[in-house]
Amino acid sequence: MENSDIIRSFRLASQLMELHEENPFKIRSYTNVVFALEKLNVELSSLTTEQIIQLEGIGKSIADKINTLNRQGTFEELENLLAKTPPGVLEMMRIKGIGPKKIRVLWKELGLESTDALLEACENNQVAKLKGFGEKTQENIKQSLLFNQAAVGKLHYASAELIANDLLTQFHAKGLQASLTGQMARKLDIIDQLQYVIATDSPAQAHTLLDSWQELEKNLKTSAPFVWRGRLEASGLPVEIHMVPAKQYINRVFMYSSAPAHLAYANETGKSLLQTVSTQLFDSEEAIYQVVQLPYIVPELREGLHEFDLAKQGKLSSLIELKDLKGILHNHSTYSDGKHTLEEMALYCKELGYQYLGISDHSKSAFYANGLYEEKVRKQHAEIEQLNKKLAPFRIFKGIESDILHDGALDYEPDVLASFNFIVASVHSGLKMDEAKATQRLISAVENPYTTILGHPTGRLLLRREGYPINHRKVIDACAANGVVIEINANPWRLDIDWHWLPYALEKEVMISINPDAHEKDGYHDMIYGVHVARKGGLTKDMTFNALPLERVAAHFAAKQRQPA
Repeated sequence: MENSDIIRSFRLASQLMELHEENPFKIRSYTNVVFALEKLNVELSSLTTEQIIQLEGIGKSIADKINTLNRQGTFEELENLLAKTPPGVLEMMRIKGIGPKKIRVLWKELGLESTDALLEACENNQVAKLKGFGEKTQENIKQSLLFNQAAVGKLHYASAELIANDLLTQFHAKGLQASLTGQMARKLDIIDQLQYVIATDSPAQAHTLLDSWQELEKNLKTSAPFVWRGRLEASGLPVEIHMVPAKQYINRVFMYSSAPAHLAYANETGKSLLQTVSTQLFDSEEAIYQVVQLPYIVPELREGLHEFDLAKQGKLSSLIELKDLKGILHNHSTYSDGKHTLEEMALYCKELGYQYLGISDHSKSAFYANGLYEEKVRKQHAEIEQLNKKLAPFRIFKGIESDILHDGALDYEPDVLASFNFIVASVHSGLKMDEAKATQRLISAVENPYTTILGHPTGRLLLRREGYPINHRKVIDACAANGVVIEINANPWRLDIDWHWLPYALEKEVMISINPDAHEKDGYHDMIYGVHVARKGGLTKDMTFNALPLERVAAHFAAKQRQPA
């Protein structure tokens, strides 16, 4: 098992102990184990029992459980706790904002054993009447349940990509000409269906083949002679597979890879893209666009929004690509809540071919993420200076992800803020805000002369948590007025700022930085998901901050530091 799986098991065990009101000292010991394991930068599966016992905060009993987890995927105490917990109560523990103690009250006092029953209790105002709950908590629970319901059968792009490509590989292994189309081809941030086009002169044989695959469950009612519909058994994700003659393959792949608004585009003769591919066969997608006198438009742009303007302005060739990025900003190390040391993060960044790394561990108000107090900041800066001598010409920039406090101020006093090369300003607490409060809080932070980059502006976690509402135009206007870069947080759970707002940011000449928010070395590879949505929003290389070479980024940071506070 990976460390993250082992940590999840111990965290779940501690939560279930709290749910069942077991010994508080034992609960605390398991919580401490989770904290200790989160700080490791070595895989537990590679250690012997004796080596695990030597780890700080780990005794022989826990070491034995870790070994059992590695062998069996569970341990006896966790299994006993799960056995006496109704599945629906276990599901309640995934609800944001309520812990095991409150869930126990819901379970024992109202007899609720499913999320459906809990939602009904909220709608009947039963939850608000419980001691320690109230109307506000009841409404938060209700909204969280409704949000979770809406997310059922959906995956974020990165998770769907693995599944979709695996299925595509199987098609190809069977000798089928097949392409991913639909939402995956357009690289949407949320996927609620996998769609494919396969070329076959025998749809019946294709149906028989698909019906035989165990991972696919057919929907007999919605399937038809030329289309197989069903779902993936493991994830429940809907799947739609269109079967077309080989001569129509290019046309159909194009049609199913484009949004209806894109297909509605017509040239001066009035003939639309849809009409074009419905009346003429093509051997390439490039040839389709030539008919309507447009350059080739990549599938991720085919939304019917701004792609035609980009094409006419000749900007399609300058859209940002992963290879254009010169550095990686907004990253965490073991100084706060990261998995790898500062040196390990820097060496891997250099190994990947980047010119610079921006380290931006959490600031001191983020106590839950081991945020850096002033002494730790000075220690990190000293290490950065040593590493910069060792790794030159590669450079580590001294940064911080400063919490935006409730009044919009940044963490630390001005003299500490001035010691950083750059500051990513982000909201991590007090997320329950209306639009006016959230917007003003962000604008206040943006107007702080030390703010360099506005991090994940809405705080959303796709399919997990809605972002707080903000007036994007006002926030972008403030960034334009104060020379603040806006982040596309490339973590596939965030992808924030939403790509729909990039055209307005670019209109206001606000630069965008594609940042992975990496908490471990592998997090750097999330950059590709940021690039996907950046391209959807029309982001060009010249407006991408971290596509700038080292010298220009260093000059920008230095100029920002010289501004009067």
